[in-house]
Amino acid sequence: MSLRPFAEVRREQPAERFVAVDGRQVYVEQQGAGEVVVLLHGFGESSYSWRKVMPELAKSFRVVAPDLNGFGWTERPRDPVSYTREGQERLVLGVLGALGVTRAQFVGHSYGGSLTLFLASRHPDLVRSMVLIDSAAPTYSDDRRSRVAAIRPLDSLLVRLALTPRRVRGSLLASVYDPALVTPELVRAYLERLRVHGEDDAYYGLTARLGPPAAAGVELERLNLPALVVWGADDRLIQVEAGRRAARRLPAGEFLTIPRCGHLPMEERPAELLGLIGPFLRRHGETAAAAGASPLPPLRGASPAESLVPRGGG
Repeated sequence: MSLRPFAEVRREQPAERFVAVDGRQVYVEQQGAGEVVVLLHGFGESSYSWRKVMPELAKSFRVVAPDLNGFGWTERPRDPVSYTREGQERLVLGVLGALGVTRAQFVGHSYGGSLTLFLASRHPDLVRSMVLIDSAAPTYSDDRRSRVAAIRPLDSLLVRLALTPRRVRGSLLASVYDPALVTPELVRAYLERLRVHGEDDAYYGLTARLGPPAAAGVELERLNLPALVVWGADDRLIQVEAGRRAARRLPAGEFLTIPRCGHLPMEERPAELLGLIGPFLRRHGETAAAAGASPLPPLRGASPAESLVPRGGG
C-alpha cells in the first residue's frame, strides 16, 4: 500500500475547492446559494459522503462541506493538536472565516455530530440550528484515544493494516443495514480519500493519548437552539436509544428515525434523510430571514451529546 503525495492530489482537484487555513490547504465542496448549511462528515469519511444529499440541499441553501483534518483531500498537518476536537474546531472556523460566513446551520454525522455539539457550545453566535445524524458524543475525540497508538514506530504499520480494501469494506458493512450497498466502487472511493501522504501523522493525532482529556464538557441542557436528532433505526454502531435520550436533553430537540437504515443514512437512505432534514433547515432558515437576519456574502469558488454516547462509531 502506498500513500499518495498531497501535491498529486492538489493537482488533480480544481483549485477553487481548496481554502488556505493556517498555511495549509483544506478541501471544501460547495454548492448552491443563500443561507449557509455546513456539513461535517464522520470518522473515516469525507465530503464525498454527502454527495447524494448536497445537490438537493443546494436548491435551497449554500452548502459547505469541508474535509476535516486527517480525511479526504485536505492536507495532513504534522502537529498532533490539529487532530483534537479543538484542532478540528480551528479548521472549521478557518474555512468559514475565509469564505466570509459568520452564521450557519450545521449538519453533523457521527464524529461530525460530536464536533457540531462542541461548536454549538463554544460559538452560539455561529450555530443557528443543528442536525445530528447518528451522532457520537462531544467527548468522542478523547474517548477513542489509547496509549498503544502513542507508540510512534507502530503508526506506519497500523495505518497500513487499517487502510486495506478488506478493512474498509468491513467497516462499511458494519455501518449499513443493506450489505448490497457496499460495492467495490464505494470501498475504493472511501479508501482512496484516506490514502494520502501524512496519514501516519493523522493516525497518531487522531488516536494517541496526547495528555489528560480536555476539561471542557458539553451540557446538552444548555444548548438552547433548534436541534433535530436523526437516527438509522438499525444502527449497530450507536444504538438508537442513545439518540432518543440525547434529544430529550436538548431544550429544543426533536427526534426522528429512518427505518431499515444503519449508521450511514446519507449513503443508505438519502431521500428519506432529505425528507426529514430539508423541512427542518428551511423552517429555521425562514424563521431567521423573517427575524431580519443580514444576508450572507455570495458563494466563492462554488462548483456547477456530552453523552449522546460515551463511545461509539465515528
